[in-house]
Amino acid sequence: MKEFLEFIIRQLVEFPDDMVLTEIPGGKMTIFKVQLRQSDVGRIIGRNGQTIHAIRAMLNSSASRHGQRATLEIVE
Repeated sequence: MKEFLEFIIRQLVEFPDDMVLTEIPGGKMTIFKVQLRQSDVGRIIGRNGQTIHAIRAMLNSSASRHGQRATLEIVE
């Protein structure tokens, strides 16, 4: 799942080398925290949050196939 998220986010941001994706496992729930440049945060959130909602939906779908739950947080 981490590689999946990394691939998607790197395609959307202007400075992919400055992205830091951290995985915090915890039982059946995994939390992913992504740190980006301030200018890239808007690209990930999207208009009215549509992009981040789509990324989270794909992440939840992928996690549920493995019998887990996952969430994505943006750290500024």
